[in-house]
Amino acid sequence: MILHSRIEGIGKPLIIIHGFLGMSDNWKSLSALYAAEGFQVHLLDLRNHGKSFHADAFNYSVMSNDILDYCQHYNLTTISLLGHSMGGKVAMLFATTYPDLVEKLIVADIGPKYYAPHHQDILAGLNAVDFTTKPDREQVEEILYPYIPDFGTRQFLMKNLYWVAPGQLAFRFNLPVFNSKMENIGEALPTENYFNKPTLFIRGGNSRYILDADLPEIKKHFTNFKLVTIPNVGHWLHAENPKAFFEETIKFLK
Repeated sequence: MILHSRIEGIGKPLIIIHGFLGMSDNWKSLSALYAAEGFQVHLLDLRNHGKSFHADAFNYSVMSNDILDYCQHYNLTTISLLGHSMGGKVAMLFATTYPDLVEKLIVADIGPKYYAPHHQDILAGLNAVDFTTKPDREQVEEILYPYIPDFGTRQFLMKNLYWVAPGQLAFRFNLPVFNSKMENIGEALPTENYFNKPTLFIRGGNSRYILDADLPEIKKHFTNFKLVTIPNVGHWLHAENPKAFFEETIKFLK
C-alpha cells in the first residue's frame, strides 16, 4: 500500500515527514512556500497517521520502507528529505539506508539517540475519550484538558478528529497500535548507519531534544552536518516560528 500524500508544485522533489500524532496537513502553509521556490513538495501521512493505511507493524524499519515504496511508486530517483521529530528519525534511517536516493537531509528537533518514552500523558488523554458516547469536539477537548493542559498541544491533537458518520467523531490515527508499540518511537538510529551528504539539524532554542552533548554522536552518523538553533521556540519550531524555519531550510536546500 502506498502512503497518502498531498503533492504541490513542480521542480525538485522534497518529501516532508510529520512527527508522532501529526499529519501532512500540519505542513500545508510551509509546503506552499517551498513550492513557490521551485520544489515539488510531497507531504506524506505516515502509516497509522492521517489518511494513510492502518497496520499492526509500526517501527522505523517499516516506516522507512514505506518511503522507499512511495519513491518507487512516483518514480522519484533523487529527493531532498525533511522530517520533524519521529518523522526526523524516519528520515535519518531512510537517508542512511538509501543514501543514493537522498541529495539533502533536514532533521527538525530530534537526534539519532535513544529517547525514553515521554508521551504517556498524551496517550492517557486520548484513551480517555470514549467515542461510543458520541461526544462533540467541545466535549473531546474537555476530556483531554486534565491530561494535556497545554492549549497548543491540544489543538494539534484535535486536528485528528473527523466525522466517521453524522454525529460520530473518531481519531484518524491508529491509537490501539500506538498503545502497544509506544517504545518503538524512542529507538536509536543503528550504530553502523551513516550519511555523508549535506545534512541540516535544526533545533528549537527552548527544546531539550538536541543537546550540545549529542553533537559528537550526530557527527558520527552524519559526517557533513550543520546545526542551526532557532531562538525562543520549543519542539514545534516550524509552527512557532515558520518564517525563521523556512528561511534556514530554504537557504540550505538551495
